[in-house]
Amino acid sequence: MVRIRLRRIGLKGQPTYRLVAADKEAPRDGRFLEILGVYNPRTNPATIHLKEDRIYHWMKNGALPTESVAQIFKSAGLTERWDRFKKGEAIEVLVKEGAEAEIKRAAPVRTSK
Repeated sequence: MVRIRLRRIGLKGQPTYRLVAADKEAPRDGRFLEILGVYNPRTNPATIHLKEDRIYHWMKNGALPTESVAQIFKSAGLTERWDRFKKGEAIEVLVKEGAEAEIKRAAPVRTSK
């Protein structure tokens, strides 16, 4: 069974994660099938880059996200877009919408003085 899960990279005390499609039995930092995105929790707000078309492909073929990845998908809005994809909406529209959402998330947070 294929799972979409986090693979830790980075220095000691400075974790960054790759979202990967990997066999359920493979070790955390071991063999994987494909890199599907990057998650950096150390930035404010957390940086999330996803290859949504490939994530839809893997999930359509039975891959399940882990609990932590499901939370990342929910915060990125991918869960709602996945539900719309299952109902038959075009993947091009959803990927474009996801790219726009990523740009909005990456915009710097401004504070007033």
